[in-house]
Amino acid sequence: MTPDVPAPGGAPALRLTVLVGEQDVWHHRPLYAEIVHRARAAGLAGASVFRGIEGFGAGSVVHTQRLLSLSEELPVAIVVVDAEERVRGFLPQLDELLAGGVVTLDRCEMIAHRAPDAGRPGGGGGGRG
Repeated sequence: MTPDVPAPGGAPALRLTVLVGEQDVWHHRPLYAEIVHRARAAGLAGASVFRGIEGFGAGSVVHTQRLLSLSEELPVAIVVVDAEERVRGFLPQLDELLAGGVVTLDRCEMIAHRAPDAGRPGGGGGGRG
């Protein structure tokens, strides 16, 4: 199957992953929270934040949650999946927010399981709550 042809019930989509540090902030608010709230305001299908248990970035410093580690700067991944044009339309907001971190885009297939009109402007939903 080619990446541009959806399977029955699926639709081509783009997965946006933003990797930042847990302690990164935007105007006294956690950066990951600002990204999620902006994604919601932009009408994207949904966003989730995943806290890493260990990782390293450009500085090659390993951050871990192990008990004896003094590091509190754990990696955080914010993942958004929606139609390509919607995700690409959101990228300028990330340019405004990010001074560092990594952003990746991956083609994927979206199979949405949501009730109609589930909290998204214009219908749809995504996520919980």
